[in-house]
Amino acid sequence: MTDWAGRTAAEIAAAVREKRATPREVVAAHLARIERLDGRIGAFRTVRAEAALAEADEVGARGDLAGLPLAGVPVAIKDNVAVAGEALRVGSAATRAAPAGADHVTVARLRAAGAVVVGLTNVPELCVFGTTDGVYGITRNPWDPSRSAGGSSGGSAAAVAAGMVPLALGNDGMGSLRIPAANCGLVTIKPGHGVVPAGIGEGDWFGMSENGPMATTVEDTRLMLDVLAGGPPGGEESGAGLRVAASLRSPMAGVTVSAPYRQALREAAGVLMRAGHQVRRADPPYPSSLGVTALRHWSAGTSVDARELDPRRLVRRTRVHAAIGRRFARSAAAGKGREELRGRLEPFFAEYDVLLTPALARRSPTAGPWHERGWLRNVLANSSYSPFTPPWNLTGWPAMTVPFGELPSGAPCAVQLVGRPGSETVLLGLAERIEELRPWRRTAPL
Repeated sequence: MTDWAGRTAAEIAAAVREKRATPREVVAAHLARIERLDGRIGAFRTVRAEAALAEADEVGARGDLAGLPLAGVPVAIKDNVAVAGEALRVGSAATRAAPAGADHVTVARLRAAGAVVVGLTNVPELCVFGTTDGVYGITRNPWDPSRSAGGSSGGSAAAVAAGMVPLALGNDGMGSLRIPAANCGLVTIKPGHGVVPAGIGEGDWFGMSENGPMATTVEDTRLMLDVLAGGPPGGEESGAGLRVAASLRSPMAGVTVSAPYRQALREAAGVLMRAGHQVRRADPPYPSSLGVTALRHWSAGTSVDARELDPRRLVRRTRVHAAIGRRFARSAAAGKGREELRGRLEPFFAEYDVLLTPALARRSPTAGPWHERGWLRNVLANSSYSPFTPPWNLTGWPAMTVPFGELPSGAPCAVQLVGRPGSETVLLGLAERIEELRPWRRTAPL
């Protein structure tokens, strides 16, 4: 019998469509891998073993099986996106335990494409911080279990990196797709505003949060993005001669970039130059106030999500974050700060087609109970290792993480690609070229 766990989504779907595998055997293989590994990794809050097998049988009996882009592909869903019949806990004891009455539109699109939901993945409470730990456990990086998988889509990233699923749904309000993807050696894209339906929390963090795919290859990322978006995003593929700005400057003042991430940036720039692109060292004109702007929007989004919850059931770091954010909610909703940032950065993106940066400034914090530690300690830890992601939520422009190189521990390193609105296909094309010229190991050796 073929072990389908660890295969790409594209391989699995092709095999199921061609009747070389059944959805049940594919899902059963991944459930067995989850059972074997997740006790060490902590990727899932809940696993839908019986329901997933039943749904796999339903997919196998569909009359349109031969045309399904994700036929029989097991997927994991971040636990802030509704799955019918499952509680939506968002990493918190303060949320309702009642099951969701219907799938979120993105989940419905995945199911319509033939995917099978095997479980909901762990998140930090209310998806606030860049480490995934809380009342439902600690999620570890499968490449280096001493380290956090990152957050807030940490459970989704860990599940894919460990080969427990080939695809997972996550979302990104300040880097929550790109941070754990960078830690765990995955490809992800935060699409630009409006490309994929959002509907996350109580208002998408003022429109900054976007749903997106997590995968081990660019092909799988593109495949899942097309399903989530209801069709391929617009725009042209990247050809030769793109103008690429390579920047090591942290958007957040005072944050330095560690040697492995500096090296990844330089080598990735060299790869793109050899691929025929015009790469120049150039720094975006980030305003000195960007860190303050990001903190105001980040905390204000949390204050809105926590508004109807019992604060006594929230962990302390979340309570403090929400309390700070309440004073900024009105100004964040008005959007003036975000509009000013877009205006400042638009001339740069008129001169350059794509921005290349390190994905992170350094490796993720140690895996542990960060939810039991103070608010300031959490904010400083997050800001010092992931300063490159927030600007592109504030602007609403697409950005993606691509694995590139290794850390001294052997865990993956990564770079970030950023484009102007509507450039998702350009970014995916560049990522595909990087993958072709500098392929990466797809799953952790567990």
